[in-house]
Amino acid sequence: MSTTQSERLRELLEPLVTTQGLDLEEIEVDSVGRKRVLRVVVDSDTGADLDLIADVSRALSAKLDETNAMGEGEYTLEVGTPGAERPLTEHRHYVRATDRLVKFQLSEGGELVARILKVDEEGVDTEVPGVKGRKATARRIAFDDIVRARVQVEFSRKDNKKEEEA
Repeated sequence: MSTTQSERLRELLEPLVTTQGLDLEEIEVDSVGRKRVLRVVVDSDTGADLDLIADVSRALSAKLDETNAMGEGEYTLEVGTPGAERPLTEHRHYVRATDRLVKFQLSEGGELVARILKVDEEGVDTEVPGVKGRKATARRIAFDDIVRARVQVEFSRKDNKKEEEA
């Protein structure tokens, strides 16, 4: 049974990440010339601040040095969180994207940009923003109908909670 280096690294590092209260989202090993970079992406339901990322990075670095899992050559370890426009590939990603605007590519062939309101085991309840003065509409999307989904960056969204308090 052959396993890739990323799979072996995941087996080694995931328990350390989990003990910090985080999920190991992604492991990627890149080689550029003689340089190697190990990128580890972590996240949680509440996010991860810089102090926690630093703690995880130190723990992973120590484990990698102790086990020699990256071999003898030099490498750079980069630990971070998913980017702002992360793809949603796991149920927990959709839960974490609640109240965020998401671009869905649907199996029926179309695209839809909608805000996730609620997530359950079968799919997501969304609100499709109104266009040109029209009201927003509700739409249910089953996970089976989603080909791809990616969080969208919003620069000008009004904070509804602040509006309600005013």
